[in-house]
Amino acid sequence: MITVYHSEHAQSYIAALSRLLPGHRVSDQLEPDARYAVAWNPPEGFFSNLSGLQGVFALGAGVDRLLGRQDLSPDIPIYRLTDAGMAEQMVEYARYGVLHWQRSFDVYRTQQQAQQWQVRPDRRKADTRITVLGLGEMGGRVAAALAEDGYCVSGYSRKRHALDRVNCISGEAQLNALLAQTDVLINLLPSTALTRGLLSAKRLALLPAGSALIHAGRGDQLDENALLAALDSGALRFALLDVFALEPLEAGHRLWGHPRAIITPHSAAQTLIGEAAAQIARRIQALEQGQEVTGKVERSRAY
Repeated sequence: MITVYHSEHAQSYIAALSRLLPGHRVSDQLEPDARYAVAWNPPEGFFSNLSGLQGVFALGAGVDRLLGRQDLSPDIPIYRLTDAGMAEQMVEYARYGVLHWQRSFDVYRTQQQAQQWQVRPDRRKADTRITVLGLGEMGGRVAAALAEDGYCVSGYSRKRHALDRVNCISGEAQLNALLAQTDVLINLLPSTALTRGLLSAKRLALLPAGSALIHAGRGDQLDENALLAALDSGALRFALLDVFALEPLEAGHRLWGHPRAIITPHSAAQTLIGEAAAQIARRIQALEQGQEVTGKVERSRAY
């Protein structure tokens, strides 16, 4: 028995998993004999009656809303999606934000509104300094793709990585020094005890005047008041924002109408139902054959 929870696409996942796992009963019913749960942002108490649960599959790369729950035993393994079509979307999202800054499209938009005809100086890719925070499944793909495009790319992660053409660093002291040499900062970090509040007023102030922020990690990592102050002053030329401390972003929030902000509704990299279901089905089959599977969350690290 597999139980599925998704506020919008539960039936699509049920249909896909039923095709891929014909020997399993897949339903959106909360039955005690359910062996696996496949879920995205389930409500509090969702897991309380699932006494036979042996694993939870998150319908996304982020698992922060599955950790520390009162209704889910810490002994139950959690598995996150690894890519499932999301990395390619995130590369596209990052490229859009980088080009927006490099080619001055944000400035031209402002000039258009003022009916001002003025050509901006050209900037080459090699002279555009990009820093990617987080070099996991998606961050690593983004950093590698931008480096392949010809940009000057650095990457920061908790542990040291090695990527072709990417200057990979770890450690807070190195990060602070790197921010001062960053034109476009791309945040793709997971939400952990170490990353919450990482993009504080102090760190945003380290960025060169006129730089940009692409924020698609987690909402709890960014001080939104500090961001607004940086945008108001022009210290940040613009911000492309996909995640927020409170989602949906509340009506009337100043970021909605800020001329230097572009907002997307947590859609930078959406889960593709077919690919996600196929990945989960393969993992369930492997688990039932006693095999190890990828994507198992280390709760101490929160990813």
